[in-house]
Amino acid sequence: MVRIHAGQPHFLQDLYLMNDWRIQARASHCQECGRGFTDGQPYHSMLWAKPGHYRRQDVCPQCWTQHYRQQARTRPDLVSYWRGLYEAPPSSSEPMPHDAVEELLRQLCQRQDARYWPAVYILAVMMERRRLLRVKEQFWRQGQRVFVYEHVRTGEAFTVPDPALKLSELGTVQRLVAHLLENGLPAQDGKRDSQTESRPVETTGLQPAETGASAHG
Repeated sequence: MVRIHAGQPHFLQDLYLMNDWRIQARASHCQECGRGFTDGQPYHSMLWAKPGHYRRQDVCPQCWTQHYRQQARTRPDLVSYWRGLYEAPPSSSEPMPHDAVEELLRQLCQRQDARYWPAVYILAVMMERRRLLRVKEQFWRQGQRVFVYEHVRTGEAFTVPDPALKLSELGTVQRLVAHLLENGLPAQDGKRDSQTESRPVETTGLQPAETGASAHG
């Protein structure tokens, strides 16, 4: 349950819907038959609505056809599905490049704090513009638009609700994002999270048309 206090902006006061920005890794095998995916093999991803969260499931084309294609049209708890090509993960000896925006997004998704919901959305849009995330699907849940982003390099899925920011609210959220990127995310006890590096990142120039419904059609 998310507790909302008086005096907060409307996009927090309206946050009575599912509060789940979970990062879900792409499976390395079919989660129906157990066969491993090979590099370049097509797969189908599904997003199931569970109590309080979404659950991702990846299956091979054969299992999709035999078990799930019909369900995609009839199951109300199957909220989103998409098709992708499996990419074998890079060797563990190849370090992933550091990105301050991505690191902050991951920390906020892990924390699941409703106060940072609009910041999560802005960070996802920034990563999309830099071609680090791509929108695979979008759906409406209880009157709220939710974007399903997939990480270009890792195949991880990010479920990011659209806070429907007003023009008067955009600047406040941009300043919050800039502050977090520069100073780090406060730890739960009020101290700075030492994992977030201080690094200047450009956050201005995002207009409502780029962060709201018209950003993706």
